[in-house]
Amino acid sequence: MNILILGSGGREHTFAHKIAQSKRCNQLFVAPGNAGTSEIATNVSISVNDFEAIKNCVINNDIGMVIVGPEYPLVNGIADYFLATTELKNIMLIGPSKAGALLEGSKERAKEFMMDHQIPTAAYQSFTKETLKEGKLFLETLNPPFVLKADGLAAGKGVLILNDIDEAKNELEDMLSNSKFGAASSTVVIEEFLDGIELSVFILTDGKNYKILPTAKDYKRIEEGDTGLNTGGMGAISPVPFADDILMKKIEERIVIPTISGLKKENIAYKGFVFIGLINVNKEPFVIEYNVRMGDPETEVVLPRIKSDLVDLFEATFNQELDKTSIEIDERAATTVMLVSGGYPEAYEKGKLILGIEKIQDSIVFHAGTTIKNNKIVTNGGRVLAITSMDLDYKKALKKSYRNIEKLNFDAMNYRKDIGYDLT
Repeated sequence: MNILILGSGGREHTFAHKIAQSKRCNQLFVAPGNAGTSEIATNVSISVNDFEAIKNCVINNDIGMVIVGPEYPLVNGIADYFLATTELKNIMLIGPSKAGALLEGSKERAKEFMMDHQIPTAAYQSFTKETLKEGKLFLETLNPPFVLKADGLAAGKGVLILNDIDEAKNELEDMLSNSKFGAASSTVVIEEFLDGIELSVFILTDGKNYKILPTAKDYKRIEEGDTGLNTGGMGAISPVPFADDILMKKIEERIVIPTISGLKKENIAYKGFVFIGLINVNKEPFVIEYNVRMGDPETEVVLPRIKSDLVDLFEATFNQELDKTSIEIDERAATTVMLVSGGYPEAYEKGKLILGIEKIQDSIVFHAGTTIKNNKIVTNGGRVLAITSMDLDYKKALKKSYRNIEKLNFDAMNYRKDIGYDLT
């Protein structure tokens, strides 16, 4: 069949890399794609939020399956649009309904869902501009650090963790009164800080059944030692070494099963991924957040470890037959290190010539923010390339990634040299 992937980042290049290997895939399209996807698929210059243009693309190219990469079209209701459109309702779209996507679209909604279904998470309260005074008083009842989360989508950058009470109050005011994160921070969730180590668990669900995919751990901060500003992600490792059978059993019983059953109880149509951001507090798992799609750069370490045909898995997902399938996982570890533009996650320049990709050996280069200009690959975003490697353990895999990074170059290239530092 012909398949369309929506998105332009490293996540989408990884999906394209995997799906291009499927015997089920005839022609592969990516909208809008990047320089990497152009080598294995046909890029289509369409915005992921232009549903009418996506509809025309699907019809004109006889597309039978659509994989939605980023969160914005899901939160904007692309799954509902397909179901409501006669020509599209039988297309296999992988992604939850608008009601399901609200688990990521609203931090407040996600917290309410967890509370309703007894899913372990941090205590919290939500505040708006009208209740700013109450929000500041609530901060005084908490012990530092203070966690402030913009309710809406903020490209992974709407979470602040602060140690100083006065700074926390000022930031709360900046988010609510001065729209620090735009409309995303018109409501702010303040929650208690949980002290532990984070990990991500990924679920593929058809709304009734589910499969747990490989675990991963990503590194959000721009600077080494997990300091500095939040980014979209600077690297990732899979599997997570401390996610043993005991912890995974707790996660499945206390979090995964109640999440899927909660979706069923609330009659929420959900055919796609649930990305559960967790924190391990003294060997007890708590949910930090839900995302309703695969993570980036976690996708770049999770998908390479899946041996099964993704197209078969997605078809089973759409037909609610995941219980009839199995997933084969590569036992090797996968790591990825993200190369970013100088200045990211703040202001950065685009259009920098990228050199050395053809020299890479024993690693996969997933393009994130790249494009073609004058027949040359140049930078086109903050996060530029993800260098993924596999080996018997994550330390050996990381050595491969870092060894290959030395062959790559673009002006002001930056990356973290300590991915996995907290696992040794």
